[in-house]
Amino acid sequence: MSEPVRRPRFEPGSPVRVQFTKWGGQRHHGADVVYLGADDHGDWLGDAVGNQWSGGPKSFVSITDNVLFVPRDRGLTAMFYTDHPEQEFELYVDITTVPVWDGAVVTAVDLDLDVIRRFDGSWYVDDEDEFAEHQVTYGYPPDLVAAAEVECARVGDEIRAEAALFADARANPWRAVLRSLRSS
Repeated sequence: MSEPVRRPRFEPGSPVRVQFTKWGGQRHHGADVVYLGADDHGDWLGDAVGNQWSGGPKSFVSITDNVLFVPRDRGLTAMFYTDHPEQEFELYVDITTVPVWDGAVVTAVDLDLDVIRRFDGSWYVDDEDEFAEHQVTYGYPPDLVAAAEVECARVGDEIRAEAALFADARANPWRAVLRSLRSS
């Protein structure tokens, strides 16, 4: 019988690192963020304005204060963005392997598929071409491909149904925690 996965306990404001890789261990991108807390579904991390995400082809600086949801048992991460004239979307769901904590670092393999919701409520799946290409380039196993496709479809269904898991209102209490940490 295997041991249950033990997640680290952090105080709000504790520094943690998010690190995405590509299949096979190739580094993708990551950032230093702060731990905000946890709910029944997973952990919440704070990504403050000016935060540098680097290490991959899509390096960028956060232009708003955002919160990242890291579920305990699903193959995804979900960044909830704050409205800003230069911010194109309010929700960016990366389809990944199930995130894994190792000390103060949480890692996941980015599987290319992204489900993106704009501020007007419209949404779309991005990078399906990259997903198809990387199945060959990185040699994704068939069960990994199937799991990513199922998770992507599930997220799309949940967004279409306005499920609470991806409601912007769900992120608001965590934004308040991030604001209070930044002001203290």
